[in-house]
Amino acid sequence: MIKHYILSLNPTAKHDWDRCILRDPLTAKRPDLAKLVAEAVGADTGSYLVSLNIEVKVLEQATVVQTEQLSLNVSDMNEKPQLREVA
Repeated sequence: MIKHYILSLNPTAKHDWDRCILRDPLTAKRPDLAKLVAEAVGADTGSYLVSLNIEVKVLEQATVVQTEQLSLNVSDMNEKPQLREVA
């Protein structure tokens, strides 16, 4: 069984769970690996000792776009615009 996923790595993410994310490329859902293994084993009730071979191939790497942060002068936001009456 070959499955394709998108792996997103962000070591500076605020939360641990956002640092390494594996997602389905079509649905963007996180894969349930236990469910995938259960589907491969079959539907019989029981406990199984299974062996998994995980082979990772990077098919494409998207570049990370560095966004520039702009400073905002709060005093400019506090000034109320002057409205003129139109005759």
